[in-house]
Amino acid sequence: MRHINPLKKNYPLIIRLTTLVGIILIILNFLIYPRFINTLSFETVDQLIIENIDIPQTQQIDNTPPPARPSIPVPSDDEDIAEDLTLDELDFDDFSNMDAPPPPPSGPKVVFIPYDDPPVAMTPIRPVYPEIAQEAGIEGVIVVQAFIDEKGRVKETLILKGVPNTGLDEAAMEAIKATRFRPAKQRERAVGVWISIPVNFRLK
Repeated sequence: MRHINPLKKNYPLIIRLTTLVGIILIILNFLIYPRFINTLSFETVDQLIIENIDIPQTQQIDNTPPPARPSIPVPSDDEDIAEDLTLDELDFDDFSNMDAPPPPPSGPKVVFIPYDDPPVAMTPIRPVYPEIAQEAGIEGVIVVQAFIDEKGRVKETLILKGVPNTGLDEAAMEAIKATRFRPAKQRERAVGVWISIPVNFRLK
């Protein structure tokens, strides 16, 4: 008779028991001695303090002038003005009848003729003193521009400097026109020239 090893006979039971004991130990190990201990450490963060600062409102100075007030139409007391009057009905003919301003005074237009010897009066120039100027006590020097031709006669006269509205200008021109001159000469030849002649009016 063959002898059976008891260990071999109880092998399946031993395996089951061993497996059960191992599972129980593993469970107890997880329950009593936890495998991982989670230790969380948080860094201390300084608390940020927000401070409210009241900013004073700056005063804005408005330098712009106030707008002009709109014009308010005022009713007219004149009932003769037509309300439906337009520019086409206005009469502009009156403007064309107005006198135009006088043109600016132009100086005497004389032509300079060169000469060697100037004209010379053959008799003294004796103007007639106007009575209106004598009564008013008006004196002065009248400068007359005269054209003396090649025969010594005064053909034209112009006032360069005078005293208007006194008769002195007219008296000076009449006196020069009545005077005979020796004509100007250019290379021994008589020529007509313009000359300026002063006439002095002075009360004695």
